[in-house]
Amino acid sequence: MSLQTPDPFKFHDKEKGAVVDEASLPASVEVSPEDVLVRRFGRFGPLLAKLFASGVEARGVERVPEDQRETKNMWNNLLMWWSVNTVLTTIPIGTLAQEFYTLTLPHAIATILCFGALGGVATAFISTLGPRTGLRTMIITRFSSGYFGGTIYSILNILTQLGFSVTAVILGGQTLASVNPGTLPLVVGIIIIGILSLIPCFVGYHLVHYYERYAWIVVFIIVMFLWGLGGHAGFDINAQKPIEDTGRALSADILSFGGIVFGSFTGWAPVAADYNCRLPADTSSTKVFLLTFFGLWIPICFVEILGATLMTITNPAYVQAYADGSTGGLVANVLSPWGGFGRFLLVLLGLSVVANNIPNTYSAGLSMQTLGRPFAAVPRFAWTFLAFVIYTVAAVAGREHFSEILSNFLSILSYWTAFFIAIVAEEHFIFRRKGGPLGGYNLDDWDTPSKLPLGFAGILAGCFGVAGAVVGMSEVWYTGPLGKKAGAEFGADLGFELAAGFAAVTYPLLRWLEIRYTGR
Repeated sequence: MSLQTPDPFKFHDKEKGAVVDEASLPASVEVSPEDVLVRRFGRFGPLLAKLFASGVEARGVERVPEDQRETKNMWNNLLMWWSVNTVLTTIPIGTLAQEFYTLTLPHAIATILCFGALGGVATAFISTLGPRTGLRTMIITRFSSGYFGGTIYSILNILTQLGFSVTAVILGGQTLASVNPGTLPLVVGIIIIGILSLIPCFVGYHLVHYYERYAWIVVFIIVMFLWGLGGHAGFDINAQKPIEDTGRALSADILSFGGIVFGSFTGWAPVAADYNCRLPADTSSTKVFLLTFFGLWIPICFVEILGATLMTITNPAYVQAYADGSTGGLVANVLSPWGGFGRFLLVLLGLSVVANNIPNTYSAGLSMQTLGRPFAAVPRFAWTFLAFVIYTVAAVAGREHFSEILSNFLSILSYWTAFFIAIVAEEHFIFRRKGGPLGGYNLDDWDTPSKLPLGFAGILAGCFGVAGAVVGMSEVWYTGPLGKKAGAEFGADLGFELAAGFAAVTYPLLRWLEIRYTGR
């Protein structure tokens, strides 16, 4: 029986004629990834066969055919992202509102809610493409930016996920080390978090989903404890009022912090389809969108606002705890009234980082496979292990500079994810819509460069996006001309807004020309 693929994936291509509905092909067309890898690696084949038989995922970036889709992880579009973001790692993003931008709590909350909603919408859209294509996110970019353009995005995504992992394992290690100062070296704490993150990612998709389905429960309760204990210590919503900027300087602070918040959401966009591409092709896009949006927006805002609120505690002991131990030290001090039980909760909070680091580790490995066919020939779990080694070493090297790494990394992250989302969205809604220039996606072409777009439109629009980010950005080490004009002394960070805008304006014309002269 043939499964019907919903529009715009069942269509008549105006340039190529009839496009095959992959669901109508017999399952025998695809040789299982397990068999391919076992045969490819000769003498190591029996070892790989045992690994796959024990449950290790063999499938990497290959498309998931319709007859191999599963319905059991639908609600993980909400629960997975809830677990990933209801973690200790989300708290320090909120603290940046006061540490770097001197925002009062009301302004911090408004910025988190508004910029968070914008980032949530963008990421939730990308997630809807997973079930409809059966492809991983970085493979989907090939349909707008070509094979080579998709490789560029894969490189950016590798750096993004490794950067996320570095900040995650540093914070987790800091927290474990602060439970009983002097007993657990920070380096050991970082390695513990890294290894625990590696295990489910090495096994693969199903164990990742199983862990993330439940990981949020205990941590959510601890977050509620932090709200209560922090309130008992004394929140002062006007604590930053005497030092908050005014006028253009205040608007610059809000825009700059908003870029960081936006990046904390859209950092998941380049991996959003990786975790639902096995859902049936006829899965409701609206349902996927809403579950993903609320799975991101509610927990991220809730926990980032907690971070901003904890910074309003004016008790000198808490202020000093943050100065000495950053977020981990502050959280440890908040839990300190509960003595041994508080230290136990701190251990659980430190370990919560694992849930946040799992998608970074898993998707970094997939993005390494997307670099090209020679890379895809290497088993997925090998790249996952390499990603673990790289970010663990980098975290050990940068462990004393957590806040600086986090602030600069998230700002820059928002730039490229903004134009990446703009380009993919315009390709989908303008050129791949039913009745549009291409009428849909020929999903069989995902790994055939000669049938994919040449990519000059996507790559050139991405370059315009970079130009927009450069002229609009405001970082410690560089401020663009428009960024300078938009703010006061230190400028305002308009990087992600201009990156998205420049790419969105240029891509449609460039893509129209590309289709007109190449037919693809």
